[in-house]
Amino acid sequence: MATQMSSARRGIATDEMKLVAKEEDVSLDFIVHAVASGSIIIPKNVARPQRERKVVGIGKGLKTKVNVNIGTSTLHQDLDEEISKAKVAVKYGADTIMDLSDGGDIDHIRRTLLEAAPITFGTVPVYQAYWHGVEKYKNPLNITEDDYLNAFEKNCQDGVDYTTIHSGITNELAKRVLEVRRHGGIVSKGGTITAAWMLKYEKENPYFEHFDYMCEIARKYDVTFSLGDALRPGSILDSHDELQVAEMINVSRLAKRAHEKDVQVMIEGPGHVPLNEVAANVRLAKSLIGDVPYYVLGPLVTDVAAGYDHIASAIGAAVSAAEGVDLLCYLTPAEHLALPTAEEVKDGLIAYRIAAHAGDLVKIRDKAIKWDRAITEARRTLNWEQQIKLAINPEEAARIHYREGQHDGNNVPCTMCGAACVYIMLPQQRQPKEKKEEAPAQTS
Repeated sequence: MATQMSSARRGIATDEMKLVAKEEDVSLDFIVHAVASGSIIIPKNVARPQRERKVVGIGKGLKTKVNVNIGTSTLHQDLDEEISKAKVAVKYGADTIMDLSDGGDIDHIRRTLLEAAPITFGTVPVYQAYWHGVEKYKNPLNITEDDYLNAFEKNCQDGVDYTTIHSGITNELAKRVLEVRRHGGIVSKGGTITAAWMLKYEKENPYFEHFDYMCEIARKYDVTFSLGDALRPGSILDSHDELQVAEMINVSRLAKRAHEKDVQVMIEGPGHVPLNEVAANVRLAKSLIGDVPYYVLGPLVTDVAAGYDHIASAIGAAVSAAEGVDLLCYLTPAEHLALPTAEEVKDGLIAYRIAAHAGDLVKIRDKAIKWDRAITEARRTLNWEQQIKLAINPEEAARIHYREGQHDGNNVPCTMCGAACVYIMLPQQRQPKEKKEEAPAQTS
């Protein structure tokens, strides 16, 4: 089975490569060479029904992309609500979406959301490894190696474009977890399950031990690996400790093994990182993984922003994007508190699209600045229709602008400055003298 990578290495430009080149306004030759080297990925499972769906390129030289997480939990399952979230993600510009469901009929939920969200789609297979039918679960620590591998293959068969695989946490690292003091512990659910399983049975991580076999499955379906960060810091106090760095070294090696088999890869990063270490985190990761696309969760730059974690993490996301991160995984206001609502999904996504664009103004400025230049011209000329159209969320911009009865039309001020509008006063002075209004007479 040909993959995007194997095709590119033979000099064949796939339809997906052509679409990405057009969307990103880069040459097709650039895309082909980058996919061949692994610096750009185009996740697209060949088993997914070939109806119209958005295909994206992720990687060096391209716009920063944004991922949205949705999905049920063991305590709350409402498929209609998750469908609504998926539709919101698509409507407001998500590039990729992940179903993190681990409660309810996981197979049905995944297939339904794959239909509801015609964009690049990811999952975390280990969440299914301990699921065996509707409302029927094994204890996560009672699963077998076959459960790990079968869950991965099942996700591939259903058409998932990329999967987060916690393959970098080894038995040796699991033992170190018991010895290294962490303020925030291990916050990756998949990482915790795998670490505890290895310690209980004194076995190696199936996703590490059988990585070559998984590459065979991934190649069959052209599924992209997202090599997960099981040991990411869950507090800024744990940033860049030995566990995080050791796992990053492991996944960098696994990425090379995947490339040898023509399997596309991106690598996940943290997590919780103080502001002064965000840029260093990206540089450290890039020094280890090279130009393999780098995907980060946030990172959160403080641990005190519960209810506003989409804002606190968008700060870290913007810095990360400017430093070269390729895909940003959003957080919502509900992070650390509850499953998000559809409205909170929208709030998190908009915050991260802003962060992505802010980063692009640094790393691909000549292209990204066109948007800012256009809205600046519309703002200077009081072209409200164009300003609203160009806003990152036109609906919200229109709601705010017109909420106090502001009438339609251009060349009129908003209610912020009124007659003292800077775009009215000085331009009037540039008019021919005879067209200026007569100055008001002074009174004594």
